[in-house]
Amino acid sequence: MAKARPKHLNLFVIKQPITAIASIMHRVSGMVLFLFTALFLWLLQRSIASPESFAALKEQIANPIVKIVLFALLWGYLHHFFAGLKHLAFDVHVGADIPTAKVFAALVFVFSIGLTLLAVVTLW
Repeated sequence: MAKARPKHLNLFVIKQPITAIASIMHRVSGMVLFLFTALFLWLLQRSIASPESFAALKEQIANPIVKIVLFALLWGYLHHFFAGLKHLAFDVHVGADIPTAKVFAALVFVFSIGLTLLAVVTLW
């Protein structure tokens, strides 16, 4: 007798383990950072073009909404970096067992959120 299986899987209802959340966020942060690469390059170009353009950019970045967006992107960079280090460790078979993988996933969030908060406190 065939088992009655759901027709679709609702990922918002299922409680995901921390390792899955870290992995999904690694993919999402990679996509977001890829999409915002042009913005970062444009900001870099404006910051080094002339002293006047640097001053204008500095004034625009003083806007709280712009700061929040930039800090969110900073968190994306940091999360992607630390999750990438976690994946590199897995590639050499370090932390491949489930308890260690959970610790590594938690450390990804601790380091990325902690360093982002440190940047917010320092730069705001």
